[in-house]
Amino acid sequence: MCIRDRVSTQSTGFHLLLSKMVFFFTSIKPEYILYMGKDKFENEKLIEFGWPEDVWFHVDNLSSAHVYVRLPRGHTYETIPKEVVEECCQLTKHNSIQGVKESSVTIIYTPWSNLKKEPTMDVGQVSFHDNKKVVKCKNVSRNNTIINRLNKSKKEKEESELDLKGERENRDKQEINERKAMDIEKRKVEKENKEKEIKIEEEKSYKNIMRVENMKSNRLYDDGRSANEIEEDFF
Repeated sequence: MCIRDRVSTQSTGFHLLLSKMVFFFTSIKPEYILYMGKDKFENEKLIEFGWPEDVWFHVDNLSSAHVYVRLPRGHTYETIPKEVVEECCQLTKHNSIQGVKESSVTIIYTPWSNLKKEPTMDVGQVSFHDNKKVVKCKNVSRNNTIINRLNKSKKEKEESELDLKGERENRDKQEINERKAMDIEKRKVEKENKEKEIKIEEEKSYKNIMRVENMKSNRLYDDGRSANEIEEDFF
């Protein structure tokens, strides 16, 4: 499966002269970050420096904006709240030249990591590593309430204000540091547990020794006296 955004030769030069920009929107659930590129060229940067937490939306079989939602850590494309999926679908349809005219469209979405970009592909063109990870939302029709709310929250950031590569690198460094900290804590807990086990075994062993010694010292001889009593008589 291949998604291609159409662009004419005349418009190509025009787009290249424009400032590259990313639009951000406030979701009804603010922990989910909604954003999209201004055009196909900015989309290339978003594809290149996306995060594992990103999920990509597009109108199926039509040219449209590449809309993304950045999920909170630990969440997956399979657990996105329905309200957030609907917001992304509305943004995607609304930002499709042809899709916005249709009464309803099908929107597809998939994890950023499932996007496949090859050197021979045109600008704005992607395919997928695994089609089974592509979700389809059928019969998406315009919802003015959602569109109006999202557009009111819209913020523009030019590429000069953004450091997509740097942000991705910082995200990866943070993840590495968190994993290291977790690994250190895990080893610490394992060491403490091992020490507790050894201590418990030592205590058991000591009790067994004391029991044996006690049994020997209290053993009765033929005349009815214990070892301790015989020892006292001897002295």
